[in-house]
Amino acid sequence: MTEKALRLGTRRSRLAMAQSGQVADAVSQVTGRPVELVEITTYGDVSKEQLAQIGGTGVFVTALREALLKGEVDLAVHSLKDLPTGQPDELSLAAIPVREDPRDVIVARDALKFTDLPRGARIGTGSPRRMAQLNAYARSHGLDIETVPIRGNVDTRIGFVRDGELDAVVLAAAGLNRIGRIDEVTDFLSVDTVLPAPGQGALAIECAADNADLIAALGELDDPFTRVAVTAERSLLAALEAGCSAPVGALADLLADGQIVKEMRLRGVVGTTDGSRMVQLSTTGPVPETYDQAMALGRELAAEMLAQGAAGLMGERAQ
Repeated sequence: MTEKALRLGTRRSRLAMAQSGQVADAVSQVTGRPVELVEITTYGDVSKEQLAQIGGTGVFVTALREALLKGEVDLAVHSLKDLPTGQPDELSLAAIPVREDPRDVIVARDALKFTDLPRGARIGTGSPRRMAQLNAYARSHGLDIETVPIRGNVDTRIGFVRDGELDAVVLAAAGLNRIGRIDEVTDFLSVDTVLPAPGQGALAIECAADNADLIAALGELDDPFTRVAVTAERSLLAALEAGCSAPVGALADLLADGQIVKEMRLRGVVGTTDGSRMVQLSTTGPVPETYDQAMALGRELAAEMLAQGAAGLMGERAQ
């Protein structure tokens, strides 16, 4: 007799369906059970408001978590950067698979690089974090750009460029990779120019905390290095008391000597969306051996950033 299919909750967007389909295949391999996708519409999918206005935190996640808690699905897949930093006791973050490319990318007209865009170029993004860092870079390098708030899926955003409404849009490399459209990228933004969102490029697989068998099976899909890195990044975000729509960038790099990973560098940035004021700091230390150590690293860097005035910069995010 065929085992009952596991029900995997996913958002309906093309990107969410693509990444959930990839996870479903992996889950089926480790559990030996078929996996069916259950499409769920979230508030973030139907709202027409800018993410910064609706709060960002949890808007793509709450409906999926409610379906898990009601037993309507057995597991759910989230983009980790959309997850609130607080984890409900009833749910388990059972696996964080190997992270995709965390960088932001530009899709521009005429295959232009970011630094080759013409004076007055209009660049679309729905992210205050991207706006802050792009504007800061432009200010310090004498570029003349205008960042324009946009919403919509990948097709909609790239369509703004194709239609001539915008000169360029900023997207996540990971998302374009997952839907097979990375060849449309005209420039990969170095993390030295734009730090990604905490957890960007990583997925989170969540299930009920009391489903020990499923948690154990999903654990085979977990990547310890990815988990420790994103734990530090999300700890920094939490300690700054900022949501995922705040202008906060963070990235934990694992620094290797040959094949041996020896250190982890955590970088964080907060800035006003016009790029006029930024707080950017980093810290490097041994690779955390526990998740508590990774969280401590994030808290420590956040404390340094707050001491340099980061809280005042985030306070402007809703203007």
